[in-house]
Amino acid sequence: MAQQSVTEKPTKSRFAPFRHVSRNREIVRQFTPNWFALTMGTGIVFLILLALPFQLPGQHQVAETLWMIDSLFFATFSVLFIARLIRFPETVQPMLDHPIQSMFLGAIPMGLIPIVNGLSVFGVELLGPGALSAAHALWWVDAGLAVLIACLVPYRMFTTQKHSTEQMTAVWLLPIVAPEVTASSAGVLAPHLSHNAAQLLVGTGYVLWAISVPLAFSILTIVFLRLALHKLPHRDMAASSWLTLGPIGTGSLGLLLLGQAAPAAFAGTPLAQVAVAARDFGLLGGLLLWGVGVWWLVIAVVLTIRYQREGMTFNMGWWGFTFPIGVYTATTFTLHRLTQFFPFAVIGTVLTVALIAFWLIVVSKTLKGMWNGNLFQAPCLVKPNK
Repeated sequence: MAQQSVTEKPTKSRFAPFRHVSRNREIVRQFTPNWFALTMGTGIVFLILLALPFQLPGQHQVAETLWMIDSLFFATFSVLFIARLIRFPETVQPMLDHPIQSMFLGAIPMGLIPIVNGLSVFGVELLGPGALSAAHALWWVDAGLAVLIACLVPYRMFTTQKHSTEQMTAVWLLPIVAPEVTASSAGVLAPHLSHNAAQLLVGTGYVLWAISVPLAFSILTIVFLRLALHKLPHRDMAASSWLTLGPIGTGSLGLLLLGQAAPAAFAGTPLAQVAVAARDFGLLGGLLLWGVGVWWLVIAVVLTIRYQREGMTFNMGWWGFTFPIGVYTATTFTLHRLTQFFPFAVIGTVLTVALIAFWLIVVSKTLKGMWNGNLFQAPCLVKPNK
């Protein structure tokens, strides 16, 4: 089977070309879950603005505005995706069977988490105390969705999809990483909740972390093997080089945030001493995982330079340049906050500049593509030439 990318150009579509049909109807039919990567990338930008170890003029206001915009995008994309499932149910199986499009289902719960975290920061002031209850409820919805996708997509991989080592990329990580992203959010929300609710949230967070991180590292091993045996993927998949930072960054961040939340959540319980140990282990484990990420970060930079020389054309996969480096940056700033080791602040600031530069480039190209309508193409609805 020829390698397919998330933005492959249709050769023979099952449906009429975009320009010959009703615009709104075709947008719904061609809407793909990789659009939720936009909410992931935008969400991590405003979270990094909040995490900066120094204050900039208007920093909080910009972050709040981005949170509102991100929430609007997520709500819009959710309506479009649900409308596709309801109005065009015949497109569901092709999406689930597609070896790349199905992976982006993991972007849905990952795109929701920044919004949930934003509710705990901005929501009380704007919406009142009920914002925390909404964030808590949405977290559980996200957790269930993340686990469902982390099981459903691999099941389809094992039973109906066609894969080979030569064709695999780090995109395989997307459905697997979603639970650990949710786990890291548990450490953010727990301090705002009641004692019992915080205990359940943190405990569940550790379970989600355990579901995701070991599996993600097994995929990283396969990615290394694939690159060694079959060399680089096509330049359309250039951004997948950065996806390897995702599970490393969120895995480290999850250990750090859950560890910080655990002592207060389990104070006065039989697990109080274990929770203190979890805090200390979280710092050590988070630091070690951050160190693992240094190697993958260097490799991602080097490969991107090589791809750039070959000539890269924009596609929605470019959002992979944002969220992974963003969560790694968030981990870097968290390590600085906990250790007060100044080099973490410097490294985090450099990564922040890179993140914002990536985001500005990708968001401008995405908005242009949205206006033109040429990004609304679902590869799973393309009948390949025989």
